[in-house]
Amino acid sequence: MSDRLLNVAIEAALAAGDAIMRVYAEPFEVVQKSDQTPVTEADLASERIVVRMLTEAFPDIPIVSEETAPEDGFKPPAARFWVVDPLDGTKEFVAKNGEFAVCIGLVEDGVPVLGVVHGPAIGVTYAAYGPGTAVRSRDGGPAESIHARVPSPEGVVVVHSRTNENSRRLAEYFQGRSILERVSCGSALKFGVLAAGEVDLYPRFGTTMEWDTAAGQAILEAAGGSVVTMATGETMRYGKHDLKNEGFLAWGKNPAW
Repeated sequence: MSDRLLNVAIEAALAAGDAIMRVYAEPFEVVQKSDQTPVTEADLASERIVVRMLTEAFPDIPIVSEETAPEDGFKPPAARFWVVDPLDGTKEFVAKNGEFAVCIGLVEDGVPVLGVVHGPAIGVTYAAYGPGTAVRSRDGGPAESIHARVPSPEGVVVVHSRTNENSRRLAEYFQGRSILERVSCGSALKFGVLAAGEVDLYPRFGTTMEWDTAAGQAILEAAGGSVVTMATGETMRYGKHDLKNEGFLAWGKNPAW
């Protein structure tokens, strides 16, 4: 079962990515949702594909997906459920910079245990299901094992969002500590570059939704990294009523500052 869960999730992400790229190649309409975030036909087409493929393969596992999640809150449907962002980084999609992804995560008892983050425009797929299983494949090639890295004693390389970077908060957090480099990257692909040992830290000071992070957290933790809340330093958990995450720190390998 475990291999099938991951294989179907990867197949669904790849199929959804193909649909996204068909929309990407042509002129498309952008609609503002009630929360003032954009949505396109690519978001909706991707969601239809992922939901159909997961439901057909695993009819007993409920799905929480961004475009169909209720606005008035959420009661976890089961101890195990899928959480899906059919097009993470819609702003990046609209900007046509390629830094968007299909995200599929599986949560068990509040913990993200399986993750697939597929960036169709840049031809990269990150996936994992359990400790030590994190892999990356490029342009449909073979999967290679990836591992988070320990930061240099001289400082850290920070990855942040193109649209949500907060320089003041970042400077406050790193007061007295050394940042060697800042790298900008859209969507949950940031979790992938962390898991692959290319950067050291992804700090997020604002609110995110569970579908933004579940798949990436599963992959990063499988690669030896961690995602902890800024408020408590505890591992970020899932199945919250409002589906919201507060600020967090995603580390490759935490230097225990």
